[in-house]
Amino acid sequence: MARAGLTAERLTQAAAELADEVGFENVTVSALARRFGVTDPSLYSHIKNARDLRERLAALALTELADRAAAALAGRAGKDALKAFAGAYRDYAKEHPGRYAAAQIELDPETPAADAARRHSEMTRAILRAYELQEPDQTDAVRLLGSTFHGYVSLERAGGFSHHPRDADASWSRALDALDSVLRNWPV
Repeated sequence: MARAGLTAERLTQAAAELADEVGFENVTVSALARRFGVTDPSLYSHIKNARDLRERLAALALTELADRAAAALAGRAGKDALKAFAGAYRDYAKEHPGRYAAAQIELDPETPAADAARRHSEMTRAILRAYELQEPDQTDAVRLLGSTFHGYVSLERAGGFSHHPRDADASWSRALDALDSVLRNWPV
């Protein structure tokens, strides 16, 4: 649609911006159409449906997050890599709350978004090489790290730490120290 310059990529980028402004749950085809000053049907030559739009947004968010994490990990190993990866994850969630929420949706394993999600798992496994964990412990550790990062970020975003005198950054640092200790001393 030339008059509005619409493309699937432009719609996805606009959806990402909208998600950060109003929340992922409020990103709809109608809201996106209003943003471009067009009718809903005008978007359907570029996206299949609302689910397609959400998956495209998830793929964008996961790719951005993976790129940021990869840059943070460059040349690092062990605890330094763990802290860099975790910091990239937390910073992204703070800067792009709607995109971060999009990155959490369940994805069909055959979609490009699922490929982006696999990059996160691969990077986490790369961090774990320094800890010399074998399967199935490595999978358990990937899940532990993901759960801890997501749980902390989610509680922090929801204001769960705002009424406590201990600084959230100090607690984050201690949590990462604890994760490093657990990974170095993984139970047999």
